[in-house]
Amino acid sequence: MLLCYSANHRTTGFDELGRLERGADGVIARLADCDLIAGSVVLSTCNRFEAYLEVPDGTSAQAREATLAAIGASADMPVDEVHGAGALLVGDAVVEHVFAVASGLESIVVGEGEIAGQVRRALESARSRGTVTRELERVFQRASRASRGVQSRTALSQAGRSVVRLALDLAEGRITDWAQTRVLLVGTGRYAGASLAALRARGVRTVQVFSRTGRAAGFAASHGIAAATDLESAVADSDLIVACSVAPQVILDAATVASARRRPAALPRRLIIDLGLPRNVDPSVAQLPDVELLDLETIGAHAEVPELAETAQARALVDEAVADYRRASAEDAVTPALVALRRHVFDVLDGEIAWARRRGDSSPQTEAALRHLAGVLLHTPSVRARELAAQGRADDFGDAISALFGLSARSCPVTDIHRAVS
Repeated sequence: MLLCYSANHRTTGFDELGRLERGADGVIARLADCDLIAGSVVLSTCNRFEAYLEVPDGTSAQAREATLAAIGASADMPVDEVHGAGALLVGDAVVEHVFAVASGLESIVVGEGEIAGQVRRALESARSRGTVTRELERVFQRASRASRGVQSRTALSQAGRSVVRLALDLAEGRITDWAQTRVLLVGTGRYAGASLAALRARGVRTVQVFSRTGRAAGFAASHGIAAATDLESAVADSDLIVACSVAPQVILDAATVASARRRPAALPRRLIIDLGLPRNVDPSVAQLPDVELLDLETIGAHAEVPELAETAQARALVDEAVADYRRASAEDAVTPALVALRRHVFDVLDGEIAWARRRGDSSPQTEAALRHLAGVLLHTPSVRARELAAQGRADDFGDAISALFGLSARSCPVTDIHRAVS
């Protein structure tokens, strides 16, 4: 059974999301060590924290409690707070959710392009840790396929904008001349390259970068910009600051900005964009004179919804992909019983042919005819099995072959599943 804990920009505040993201590594480790959880994939981005799980049937209640406890312990949050910050999804709802997430339909900016890569990397990380089950692998693979379908068959990705681009769109009204704007990038992580590319696309020429971990020089050299070694001096020399670090604590506080403003050659006004999660910038900087702050909460509140027709078409494609997944899963559910029936019929046939050979009554033509007849006789049960599976009645087929032939799907070896044919 599939479970998902999802906390995102719609269910909780960015402060809580920041705490969850800081605890992501601990959550991953605790889930891997939990006997109630067969597999896990953890997705942690700037506006969501999600744990996708596969658990044994009949243990979902215990697994949910264990998951909330693991998240709470790692994020230093009470279990009740963890529960209130997110939603718990079960079964088909998990599939629908991850398909929509991968396709950009659950993002702050509907249709944004980064999420597909983030979903893919979450799966790759889980693979490297050995926590991916066959079912989680299939769900995430099909979610990525659905995302590609939405991208290729709709204009949603053109209408959808990344958080970086949206932030700069919101900044547009505050910037007189992008070419004259002096920019400071704080951080060299996940959004730094995208932020720099978006700034240059708008005509920005003067950019410096600061990193608390000493990586500014390398980033600056590879991107043709200047490296700043003193944060306060760099703030004083900039009228636009884009903070995009993955630091677990605030980097730019009100005291630093206030001190920078008092420097003799400091620029008079500055706009600060905080893309960090957790926050890179202390919200109190917005109280300083001539300082404006755009953080993720502000950006999310101003996110525009793309053309409704494109969104509707994308959701229809996602719904279609979910239906395809369900059909495939239904066939998987009935396959062991179908394989058991086919094995029984062909084992009986092989026994009869062997007996006939010993008597000298068999010929290649007769054997071929008998095998063809067996295939014809099995065709209708095979079709009916898939029909029942599509109706959610796979167990009915298993019960039927058990009553008629005394067969059990559980007795069918996993290695024989591939022998099922239509």
